[in-house]
Amino acid sequence: MYIDRRYRPRRRRSPWPIIILLLIVAGGVYLLATRTRFFQNPFNPLQPTPTPTRSALSYLAEAEDAYQAGRLAAAARAYTRASELDPTNDDILIRRAWLLCLLGHPGQAVELAQRAVAIKASAANLTMLAMAQDWDGRYDEAIRTALKAVEQDPLSAEARAILAEVYADRNNWTRALEEAQAAVRLNANSAIAQRNLGYVLERQGRYESAIAAFDRAAQLEPRLGYIYISAGYSYLALGDYRNALAQFQKAMEVNPDSPVGYDAFGYGSSLAGDSDRAVSLLRKAIDIDPTYGLAYAHLGHAYYTQLNWEAVIENLNRAVSLGVRNEQYYYELGLAYAYLKDCQNAVVWLEKALELNPNSGPALQGLRLCSKG
Repeated sequence: MYIDRRYRPRRRRSPWPIIILLLIVAGGVYLLATRTRFFQNPFNPLQPTPTPTRSALSYLAEAEDAYQAGRLAAAARAYTRASELDPTNDDILIRRAWLLCLLGHPGQAVELAQRAVAIKASAANLTMLAMAQDWDGRYDEAIRTALKAVEQDPLSAEARAILAEVYADRNNWTRALEEAQAAVRLNANSAIAQRNLGYVLERQGRYESAIAAFDRAAQLEPRLGYIYISAGYSYLALGDYRNALAQFQKAMEVNPDSPVGYDAFGYGSSLAGDSDRAVSLLRKAIDIDPTYGLAYAHLGHAYYTQLNWEAVIENLNRAVSLGVRNEQYYYELGLAYAYLKDCQNAVVWLEKALELNPNSGPALQGLRLCSKG
């Protein structure tokens, strides 16, 4: 019998390594099982730790802090969040409407104020609605709303002040001055009453008296840039560019997140002959709020003084698309097209200017220019 002497019987292996391995695996499974997040789908992000939802009161406090600091856009955003959480609070809607007016969006303010009046037709809510309608150029609606506010609360200085402003925009000088003076008698410490008295006096050409009223309003409420802007326009009417620009700069400083002060400062700089600074400031206004149509209109005018017709067309078209309606910007747009030999487009805008003012000299000049071309 052949015996393979190279053969060696296998030794029996010890079971302990396998037992130890099984224990390790079991321990790992237990560890993972006690931490269920490791078994979640790795393509689904972990859920964040729940945090308390902010309340409307929290946003109201944030809005008030921003308003006190003159940051009107920040205040408006906080009021918007508060209103989303408390949509039937008419006071929040009115505060948002007020800020949207100051930020140059009276059309949006009208919608908010209408919602507030639908909730509660108080004199204060009607007053805000009348102001928004007036600033949006809806004078017939504004006069009816303001009269309702005064009828509801004859002792409201703010209601009478807004009524005065609407009368002034309707060129009813006698009634405008009567209501403005009545507002100040009711509350001489109302910044709105003092500002609107100044506005009425300015519309009547009494610029020095208007500036005095604006100054009183600014002392009462130094955080509102629109008061300084009102004073600045009175200084412009007097040909005092230095003081006008100082007022516009103040408006820009007290409300740094609003485009309105930058726009006024830029426009004033353009009128003062500093078109380069005007362009810089107006671009800043647009950076702050790309939907603020008046800044595009003023930028178009600044480029008009530089004879940059392509830039005039670009910016004035944008202004018109955002709702700006003005004889000057219509004829400047028309003339820019005419100077580029595009009379087809020029005539459209020149005729729009004549619809607003049939005696518009620049528009008639543009039409003659095109007829010769």
